Amino acid sequence: MSFFISDAVAQDAAGAAGDPGLAGFIPLILIFLVFYFLLLRPQIKRQKEHKKMTETLSKHDEIVTSGGIAGRITKLDDSFVTLLIADGVQVQVQRTAVASLLPKGTVKVEKENKSS
Repeated sequence: MSFFISDAVAQDAAGAAGDPGLAGFIPLILIFLVFYFLLLRPQIKRQKEHKKMTETLSKHDEIVTSGGIAGRITKLDDSFVTLLIADGVQVQVQRTAVASLLPKGTVKVEKENKSS
């Protein structure tokens, strides 16, 4: 019977000496840092650039929306942009739907042929 008691005491002493303390949090901290630098930081930077781009839009800028529509800005509002996508065809989209700004002369709005 004393044989079992001595094992229990020895096992308890070994468990107290193996307490990891702060060393157990180091892998969690490393995972968080990798997550921040590879995922969060680039996404925050991209959001800031997009917000700056949408705030600096002006009339006659040529843009592409997130839906793929290319056009020239004819009217600006606080939250909406009116695009000329063809002769006499205007579309109103939200500023947040603007995906990118195109170089001048990229979008060519041609007049319709009414020769028929």
